[in-house]
Amino acid sequence: MSELRRDLVSGDWIIAAPDRAGRPHGFYAEKKKRNFPKKDCPFDDLEKSGEWPPILSYPKGKNWKVALIPNKYPALTHHQACTSTVAQGPYQVSSGIGHHDLVITRDHRKNFGDLNREEALQVLLVLKKRYQILAADRCLLYTSSFFNWGPAAGATLPHPHYQVLTLPIIPPDVAHSIGGSREYYAKHKRCVHCVMMDYERRKKTRIVYEDRNSIAFAPFVSRQPFEMRIFPKRHISFFEHTPNPDMRSVAHTLQTVIRGMRRNLHDPDFNFFIHSAPLKNQQKYRHYHWHIEIFPKISIRAGFELSTGVEINVVDPDRAAAILRKK
Repeated sequence: MSELRRDLVSGDWIIAAPDRAGRPHGFYAEKKKRNFPKKDCPFDDLEKSGEWPPILSYPKGKNWKVALIPNKYPALTHHQACTSTVAQGPYQVSSGIGHHDLVITRDHRKNFGDLNREEALQVLLVLKKRYQILAADRCLLYTSSFFNWGPAAGATLPHPHYQVLTLPIIPPDVAHSIGGSREYYAKHKRCVHCVMMDYERRKKTRIVYEDRNSIAFAPFVSRQPFEMRIFPKRHISFFEHTPNPDMRSVAHTLQTVIRGMRRNLHDPDFNFFIHSAPLKNQQKYRHYHWHIEIFPKISIRAGFELSTGVEINVVDPDRAAAILRKK
């Protein structure tokens, strides 16, 4: 029987309807390959494409493995003045002040799951350093980091690259998550994400992987098939405050989940992103717990989802976790 499930943080409802996965097409997406010759890739030779020197790199110099560069086609651009908001009829309009960066890994084809463990850690450490730099900018409030892998996930180039957009606002979905976490803390005096982790560790059925410092599980209220969350077990509100041992653990757990998706879901395209507390007024966000969310491109939002905001998930998260745990 289908169930309506309410998210503990946001208060949003989803419909869990696993019987619908029995339809003929199942839940595996047909993967579309995109041929893009390495010689035409702007990320394989940063000097040739005019992207040198980078903002940050590991290691420094021409033997880099991970590099942070400005996006040539940014959604936001930085200026000396902060954004200002003006009225335009009944609407509010602000100038597009911010930063739009890219983190590039050296290999033309290896996504995060394919990197060696040190390179995977360095991707997160370069992001961490960039967050710390951006936190000092008085004009900016929130940094959004994400990875689009494959055409169905919005990747326009096959060379792996991670995007970093820093905004003068707190995005609505993040504000929603932070607000729900704050309400739960005010009522129960506990971090809502720590509560969820404790519950999942007792239940065990939705855990895909855990080690000493981090955990990956399919949320009880999964909005999409095979949605995954990865948390550092230690309560840390800010991605950029994460100690390196915890970051190393998160990197390995993220790699484990991505490899499990490739092995057991016919190598789907996917998105993952970091949800962290905002860059400013950090005392206000001690209740929050940063984490990574992963969404393989299995299903398509259609009329019901678009018209109601209620997602229909056709794969029970217990089953999803069991599938992704397979070796």
